[in-house]
Amino acid sequence: MYNASWGAVVRRDLFGPRPDPRDRPYRFVIRLALIVFRLFGFRFDVRGQEHVPAEGGAIICSNHVSFLDFTFLGLATLPQHRMVRFMAKSAVFTHWLSGPFMRAMQHIPVDRKAGAAAFDSAVRALKDGQVVGVFPEATISSSFTVKDLKAGAARMAIDAGVPILPAAVWGGHRIATKGHDVVLRRNTPVTVLIGEPLVAEPGEKVQSLLRRTRAAMVELLDEAQRSYPDRPAGDDDRWWLPAHLGGTAPTPEQAAVLDTEHAAGRKVKTTRPHPLARLKTLIARARR
Repeated sequence: MYNASWGAVVRRDLFGPRPDPRDRPYRFVIRLALIVFRLFGFRFDVRGQEHVPAEGGAIICSNHVSFLDFTFLGLATLPQHRMVRFMAKSAVFTHWLSGPFMRAMQHIPVDRKAGAAAFDSAVRALKDGQVVGVFPEATISSSFTVKDLKAGAARMAIDAGVPILPAAVWGGHRIATKGHDVVLRRNTPVTVLIGEPLVAEPGEKVQSLLRRTRAAMVELLDEAQRSYPDRPAGDDDRWWLPAHLGGTAPTPEQAAVLDTEHAAGRKVKTTRPHPLARLKTLIARARR
């Protein structure tokens, strides 16, 4: 397990011997994130960092289970001193608080009604040697399994001639995810896995590369879930496990219905534990 240390927060060479001056805001945000990780004692299991190229373009394709996934994925690129330019919905860039930071960190806004501009921006960044982060499911998976992927990441990899790095994150959804209260619990384990690069074969079609990417992501997520050190504290704490592992999260089919209702603008009701049940869960966790 990796625990963010105060030493890492102040390390002069954390970003390499000659970091790009334009990334000064990004480096500040990363150090701030490390402080938060340290204060809450998050326990990280980060594997596959060696697959991140030291230079040149690459696409990190990850599953998406929490609002914090992008911060955790960044840990896997730090050993190679790489900054990930994440593709995120354009509303985040117009927000009064997050907008200036997102623009300063050179992330890529995505307008779902006009996606061509975001695609072109990402391809340019890849050809310029940047690492671009993509959540190809396009939204958080409430079933905590890998959903069907949008084809954009595979198209970008082929157009830019760069590898795809399949990835999986697990554990952050226990802190902050769609349909559940934010719980800033201490000592939460978070797993981050980066798989071997996938390079498009000569003449390979987008859908073929997309299938290979999804299969690799499913395998990595299965490994992250199998090796995760925590288990639910009781029946009321099984919400964060997928149904096929005995959890009470929606099945992929049920999640698809919820996503359709959400897209149609209908508010989705989520079942939340009774306050007394939550108190019992906290007491049980404290005794472990």
